[in-house]
Amino acid sequence: MPPPKDYLDLPPFPAARGHVRLPGSKSISIRALLLASLAEGETRLGNLLDSDDTQVMREALAQLGVAMQREGTDLVVQGARRFPRSEANIFVGNSGLSARSLVAVLALTGGAYRIHGVPRMHERPIGDLVDALNAAGASIRYEAQHGYPPLLIGQGAIDPTKPFRVRGDVSSQFLTGILQSAPLLSERSAVVIEIDGELISKPYIEITRKMMARFGVTVEREDWRRFTIPAESRYCAPGAFEVEGDASAASYFLAAGAIGGGPVHITGAGRSSIQGDVRFADALEAMGARIAWGENWIESQAPSSGRLHAIQIDLNHIPDAAMTLGVCALFASGTSVLRNIGSWRVKETDRLTAMATELRKTGATVEEGADYLSITPPAALTRKAAIDTYDDHRIAMCFSLLAVGGVPVRINEPRCVAKTFPDYFDVLAQLNPAAQKA
Repeated sequence: MPPPKDYLDLPPFPAARGHVRLPGSKSISIRALLLASLAEGETRLGNLLDSDDTQVMREALAQLGVAMQREGTDLVVQGARRFPRSEANIFVGNSGLSARSLVAVLALTGGAYRIHGVPRMHERPIGDLVDALNAAGASIRYEAQHGYPPLLIGQGAIDPTKPFRVRGDVSSQFLTGILQSAPLLSERSAVVIEIDGELISKPYIEITRKMMARFGVTVEREDWRRFTIPAESRYCAPGAFEVEGDASAASYFLAAGAIGGGPVHITGAGRSSIQGDVRFADALEAMGARIAWGENWIESQAPSSGRLHAIQIDLNHIPDAAMTLGVCALFASGTSVLRNIGSWRVKETDRLTAMATELRKTGATVEEGADYLSITPPAALTRKAAIDTYDDHRIAMCFSLLAVGGVPVRINEPRCVAKTFPDYFDVLAQLNPAAQKA
């Protein structure tokens, strides 16, 4: 049998319309796995995302001695409060949230652990988190390059009465890691975390706070500068926990409706969502798309005029979903400017440079700044552009939207979408009216 193709040719859609039920949120799934493992009691997780990143976290927790079992479509986790195994060699793939969450928890629990991942993970900065933990008394060493994994975690002596201080302007995951681990130290005193600099991606911190609250721990916030976990805080299993649909994934289908006519109706995330990425719909609306909301659904259609218009917008609050706007800009009249997206540079790849490079392949004029992109679409988009994906799931999914706009496109290494959405291309194809008639 010949090897599978390392590319996928997407034919042009005549339009885009239909219904999509979102897979479980990656951000919520990974947090839920960790918190259920640290909680007292049993948690039944429903709609848990099954992807490379969530599998990495599940395997890491299993190595640490956490008991989990499938019951139908649910995963039942037996909470341990502290991990049963005090030694482990843990592989985190290229899951930044898994790595940063586990480093913080393991540094506070004590033991001997090694954290490592794929080569790209060893290029993603973690020094600010390590500095914050070590300054509080943790024992974390770099195995190779200073500031980056692999990491060796040993037995530290953390003083819970001393505030943690962590930078907030590189990745919100550093703060999430410390927040999630802090209840392990709060038996006798409150734990305080103070932020240096501007905190980015604030909606992701709100996901963390709301998730911790569901597991019995209140996080008090003073502006975005100081967070406090009260004394005697302990995680308690909520019994059953249903994972919301992935709002970041929703961005591709909402954009499909806005570009390809619609209506496209997504369920699994809506007005009641705890995920900040649902606000992507607001950005589409600012570009002229017609958006409707429900508690657990969102619907998008193209503007009445048929064409989106350019937008200039600060996207610090939705950095993952913001990438989808880069491709939407190709179908808008005028020059769009996406600002405050510097965090793209430390993701699965340097997303700013990668997006600029691939957008230019479509014929667009693109200016890449330190933390912004300016995108002017051409009179006619290049047909059959071959898009490189850099082993980055979001680049693959973003550029698939060219087909929705009637432009055939080749996606190289399409299997990278398995990181968060293994059957993405099958789901996208269901919005093609031509496929619906077949």
